[in-house]
Amino acid sequence: MSAARVSVAGVTLDVVKHPFEYLIRRWNWKSAAFSPVIRALIFFFTNLTAGWRAALAAALVELLYRGPTAGVYGALTQAYRQAEPPWAAGLTVMVLLPLVSHSIEAVVHFLRGTPKLGTSIFASVCFTATSTLFNLYAMRRGVLVTGGSDAASMGSDLRRIPIMIAMFIAAGPLAIFRAVRKLGIARPRPQISAS
Repeated sequence: MSAARVSVAGVTLDVVKHPFEYLIRRWNWKSAAFSPVIRALIFFFTNLTAGWRAALAAALVELLYRGPTAGVYGALTQAYRQAEPPWAAGLTVMVLLPLVSHSIEAVVHFLRGTPKLGTSIFASVCFTATSTLFNLYAMRRGVLVTGGSDAASMGSDLRRIPIMIAMFIAAGPLAIFRAVRKLGIARPRPQISAS
């Protein structure tokens, strides 16, 4: 990672001051390649009970909406990959992205008349929660990054994705294990007196 680490507030201020630079010029084509297809499938399957035509229409609307915007959301996530502390960066993108993306998504699908709107948006928000944290985790390790000297090829990223998924899944349990272990070492042991 070539850039120096910065605070979450510093990144947020920079994004607000220079939105064109961060969200358009740094548009993340890797995010735009994956996210729309997965989200279209989410909308297709959550609307299938309303009929295949409604499901297909919902999927197409999502595909058209997410095609260009997924790169913007990926760029926003990438902007926070250098931010410290990591938990604050994760929390920020977890709140900021869904707030922006799902507000627009809900309006687009409401205007289109997506039948299972609540279920679709809920499933999409759940996917966003997981995928945004994963993307931030991977981007902090140089995967799924676009533009710049530390960006790898898509082929290289695809080869690293399985290990990134395994590391991401293990990160939570490992953090809990380390915290518990640290508490166990830090606590003084009770002294047993001989009577």
